Amino acid sequence: MGDFSQRIVETVTPTELHLIDPWEHQSSAEYKQAWYGGEAHGGQDEMNKRYAHVCKRFEEQILDKRVKVHRGLSNEILSQFPNEFFDWVYIDGNHLYEFVKADLELCFDKTKAEGFITGDDYIDGGWWKGGVKKAVDEFSRKPGIQLVEIRHRQFVLRKVT
Repeated sequence: MGDFSQRIVETVTPTELHLIDPWEHQSSAEYKQAWYGGEAHGGQDEMNKRYAHVCKRFEEQILDKRVKVHRGLSNEILSQFPNEFFDWVYIDGNHLYEFVKADLELCFDKTKAEGFITGDDYIDGGWWKGGVKKAVDEFSRKPGIQLVEIRHRQFVLRKVT
């Protein structure tokens, strides 16, 4: 819906903010409690409305090229950017372990040295069965990654040289 992105725009006032989301309904039982699964009672129609809402919400920033909305899977969209492009990345995508792990690996390549890889829902449990926490814990032990902070379900990692 763009609530957290709105806070980023207002607080950080980035020169350029890329929003990446497929706005794609997931109908399998695994996603029964997910915002983009069973909690999206209107199915794909609801996801399309959410996408339209985000585009309308950031219309002014989109027109002046401060916000760019990309509709697609994170691995597909991020692959289009050159390596070491982003100063920081905030991940709040598919929370299942294998997807978080893939996002972290790809974001590592796409983030500048001394840049940050951050994200949401670092907890045990949840419908994702702790997938975010497990992937972040493993990734933070990788050479070139420094765990900066974990607070209020948020994680902050730094790409170090």
